[in-house]
Amino acid sequence: MDIRFIIDGAAADAESGAIFERRDPFTGQVATRAAAAGPADVAKVAAAAQRAFESWSETGPGQRRALLLKAADLMESRVAEFTRLMQEETGATAPWAGFNVQLAAGMLREAAALTTQITGEVIPSDKPGILSLAVRQPAGVVLGIAPWNAPVILGTRAIAAPLACGNTVILRSSEACPGTHHLIGQTLNDAGLPKGVVNVISNAPADAPGIVEALIAHPAVRRVNFTGSTRVGRIIAKLAAEHLKPVLLELGGKAPFLVLDDADLDQAVDAAAFGAFLNQGQICMSTERFIVDQSVADAFVAKLAAKACRLPAGDPRGHVVLGSLIDLAAAEKMDALIADAVAKGGVVVAGGKRTGSVVEATVLDRVTPEMRIYTEESFGPVKSVIRVAGTDEAVRVANDTEYGLSAAVFGRDVQRALAVSKRLATGICHINGPTVADEAQMPFGGVKGSGYGRFGGKAVINEFTDLRWVTIEGPQAYPF
Repeated sequence: MDIRFIIDGAAADAESGAIFERRDPFTGQVATRAAAAGPADVAKVAAAAQRAFESWSETGPGQRRALLLKAADLMESRVAEFTRLMQEETGATAPWAGFNVQLAAGMLREAAALTTQITGEVIPSDKPGILSLAVRQPAGVVLGIAPWNAPVILGTRAIAAPLACGNTVILRSSEACPGTHHLIGQTLNDAGLPKGVVNVISNAPADAPGIVEALIAHPAVRRVNFTGSTRVGRIIAKLAAEHLKPVLLELGGKAPFLVLDDADLDQAVDAAAFGAFLNQGQICMSTERFIVDQSVADAFVAKLAAKACRLPAGDPRGHVVLGSLIDLAAAEKMDALIADAVAKGGVVVAGGKRTGSVVEATVLDRVTPEMRIYTEESFGPVKSVIRVAGTDEAVRVANDTEYGLSAAVFGRDVQRALAVSKRLATGICHINGPTVADEAQMPFGGVKGSGYGRFGGKAVINEFTDLRWVTIEGPQAYPF
């Protein structure tokens, strides 16, 4: 499948004619061939988005709402196409692809509702006869950079709220799923958004640093949002800072799942397996660490291991829970993490085997700080169990990480669990629920190395608008 840019509402090739290939991680076959941007393409797409901003920013909320709602319906009608692309480009399973489309459509509908929630206020002034207003206005062109792991959700999230706020957008697609991200842009354009309001551009993997830097540096781009690794997020933040451009970052995670001594273990295990192994553990919120009170650790580990062993892994087109990892290198990293842990005293109680890019649901017990998996984000289906003595040690271990995105606490005493949750340095915490959860209307984001700013809900308005002070004044006496 050949993927072109979407610039000013039309398909476009790279000025140089360059393309790159994305291969199916499970079969090794070519999934998509996409246009590979160069500097001239960056200038072209930024100019198109800037031109469109003049009229789109003045479009009323009713019209913006109607177009976003139409795009949501159209996106849902294309679930089969999105599923095929996600399977071929990322190795995802059909249920995960279907959920991506469902939630992304919900994000478009939530964005549609947001169009009339962009409000200001009247502020009392000490100057008599003056009306002082705080007014929110669209910022301009917004650059969205989305990853491959939840491509429809995160690609849509990168542009939906900016559009609702009256901005135009450039979606810089992931090198791992250019076809999936292109289809998001095509869907919005097919829904009738004006030319140039939604643009999509792709680049070859080797060219990513230069293209991203050029996009951020372009004068037309006024806001940046990035979802991806903490390592790359730091680079994006530095680039944006050089140009004094605000950036919204949602980065990596090492989500802790605390099992207190009074937890309902069956409930905890069900949530644990879902949060740890959905999409092969390739979600920023994926449970990475089971921090378990030693008094219930043996029982919890036995139940979790039994559950993990029952989760089928294989061809993502089949009836499996775990499909392919994004590439062979990611799968081989799982081998290295397991080997390192076992060499240092860790015990594999479930899984541990790999076939090509497919890795079984794996649980490592008796993990200690000396092991790589204690600190590194696995971003795969290899999960650690850390045994602790009491809630204080559980909290200390949970916070012993550079990350701070999502967390979970399990305990029958909800008041105690709530007290524990308040001590966790994360942007999100679920009591008696999995670490993986998302709703379009919720403020989503992290702290520490997991980024800053919030997607979702009314909080996102702050990210994609400028707050201005405007006064209406009349004749008055001046000192000179």
